[in-house]
Amino acid sequence: MPRTTPALRRPLRLSTALLAGTLLLGGLATAPAAVGATASSAATTAVRVNQVGYLPDGPKRATVVTTATGALAWQLRNASGTVVASGSTVPHGADAPSGQTVQVADFSSYRSAGAGYVLAVDGGSSVPFDIRADLYDTLRSDSMAFFHHQRSGISIDASLVGSAYARPAGHLGVAPNKGDTSVPCQTTVCDYAQDVRGGWYDAGDHGKYVVNGGISTWLVVNSFERAKRAGKDAALGDSTLRVPERGNGVPDVLDEARWELDFLMRMQVPADKQYAGMAFHKIHDAAWTGMPMRPEQDAQPRELHRPSTAATLNLAAAAAQCARVFRPYDAAYADRCLSSARRAWTAARANPALYAPDSDGTGGGAYGDAQVTDEFYWAAAELYATTGESAYRDAVTSSSWHTSATAFTPYGFGWADTAALGRLVLATVPNGLPATDVARVRASVTAAADGYLSRMTAQGYAVPVPADGYFWGSNGEVANDAVVMAVAGELTGDVRYRTGALETMDYLLGRNALGLSYVTGYGETSSQNQHHRFWAHQLDTSLPHPPAGSLAGGPNSALQDPVAEEKLTGCAPAACYVDDIGSYSTNEVAVNWNAPLAWLAAYAAERTSGGGEPPTAACAVTYTVNNVWSTGFTATVTVRNTGATAVDGWQLAWTYPSGQRVTSAWNATVTQDGTAISARNADWNRTIAPGATASFGVQGTHGGTTPSPAAFALNGNACA
Repeated sequence: MPRTTPALRRPLRLSTALLAGTLLLGGLATAPAAVGATASSAATTAVRVNQVGYLPDGPKRATVVTTATGALAWQLRNASGTVVASGSTVPHGADAPSGQTVQVADFSSYRSAGAGYVLAVDGGSSVPFDIRADLYDTLRSDSMAFFHHQRSGISIDASLVGSAYARPAGHLGVAPNKGDTSVPCQTTVCDYAQDVRGGWYDAGDHGKYVVNGGISTWLVVNSFERAKRAGKDAALGDSTLRVPERGNGVPDVLDEARWELDFLMRMQVPADKQYAGMAFHKIHDAAWTGMPMRPEQDAQPRELHRPSTAATLNLAAAAAQCARVFRPYDAAYADRCLSSARRAWTAARANPALYAPDSDGTGGGAYGDAQVTDEFYWAAAELYATTGESAYRDAVTSSSWHTSATAFTPYGFGWADTAALGRLVLATVPNGLPATDVARVRASVTAAADGYLSRMTAQGYAVPVPADGYFWGSNGEVANDAVVMAVAGELTGDVRYRTGALETMDYLLGRNALGLSYVTGYGETSSQNQHHRFWAHQLDTSLPHPPAGSLAGGPNSALQDPVAEEKLTGCAPAACYVDDIGSYSTNEVAVNWNAPLAWLAAYAAERTSGGGEPPTAACAVTYTVNNVWSTGFTATVTVRNTGATAVDGWQLAWTYPSGQRVTSAWNATVTQDGTAISARNADWNRTIAPGATASFGVQGTHGGTTPSPAAFALNGNACA
């Protein structure tokens, strides 16, 4: 069974010279003096919003930190100060993860595009933000560009990244580098050297790890595969990213993934050696390097670490996925990937318990993993989805993970818990499993997503992670959960899941306990001093801050570095973060955190209609309050199809302005998330012909007033 807490890489050990940092307030009873603060304005407003903004047709909620117990009036003001929408907050009360008392303002019904909006509540105002359909277009490319910046074995050209981020190739054997073109094994591991150049540096150090590279590559490629299923892959196509391969006829996102895939396949043990077909677990320096240090300046000897079953299965899964997704663009490369995947699978079956130890953490992260049945399931699912062969199908169906209720852990998925990836593959890629099997797998995805939505509803900042889920890399966990919700939306068409996925972006971009955007360069106040050996401006002003689109690891209540221990003692779990380069346990970057961010940014950037503004309404809604009593009400909702074609299957969404709660409904299935309502058709009224209507009723409770909703959306499009 999966771990209930994540396996963490062994912390770095830094000199005391790196211990100065800045404290971001919000969830601390007292505030130690901040040193070298570059984001000290965080949490200066009690009104926490997505600091980048909101999509016109998406959810728009803010969290207000306040001791008030009654509802508060809110106003949405445009750039000229005009009030364009207003309403009342919904008290939430104590929010345990943040240690704050909060209320929630919901202005989702306002859909007009513009810049410089401000949400005013109880005498306070949010930072300015936008409402626009192209809100995430730039983040889509910047979050993916992170991987190009992290490339090993190639010069990073100023023409692609700007002069501040340009650098020579690292680890190609050019002095003082020892290089990655002929790397020996650790003593007793092997007696030969291997060419393992290329790939992505994993995080803020110069290590390269197959288990983290495998899941990261899978997410990058899966983002394209999902977009292609949705007919939205052009935005990730050729010449859409700043990569040297642009213009080669291959989608740029796949070009980027190939840089890591080539490295992963180079980590495979040659056919004539012991453990042939297995993958070396990792390659990094023999000892931790100092900071700051650009990759080409690293003089440490490099070492290959013993092969592991987990690494081998990561290679098998990623290479099998490669064979399927790359085939339309490069059949020869797809064949190479599939051959590597088959050899890795065979080798892993022959060596099913070659575990990476937690003790191997000198000079690089250990990434220990003594449970690999989940990796076997994931790899088998990918190989089966790609080949359709019965041997892989049997490996899928005989795995305990195929029917386990815990494939999606309370923390989603991660490099050490990969069974969920097998479920996502089998739920979305056509395969030969029985229909009942596919239905059960798909139901497990939606059940996991429902759990995340339920958790978001219960928390003041709508975070999908448990109260004890603020551990090393918690922001990556949040983004991974968003991936599951987005896939659930794809499987069901239920807009609740898109709403949940988008609200995780709100959390990452400022609607959180610290009022801080964790993504460099995005938002009024964002992280700037992530732990990194080159992007180290805090230590050396001649070096840059991390490039835009880099995601900080996020709050970690375990306080696993000296800076966190010094600055964050007593923090509430969701506030255990400090924007300091020395706080590697809260503020490092990593490929497996930026990968789900890039996936989510590409998803969020997709237009739900053909243009930037919501389409002209093809529906009209009448909302009639039939009866009101001291604590309750009933209402009838009638939807008219004013378009020229029939509506086949419908979902109507609206927001209650004064916190009304639906307790029952008839002629439709009605669900509620905060103030947001979603009504889905019954089987018998799913079709609405042009000019025809469908009606349903709701009964609910109120707190004194029952104003009618101001706006409705049918299948994501605004109604008149």
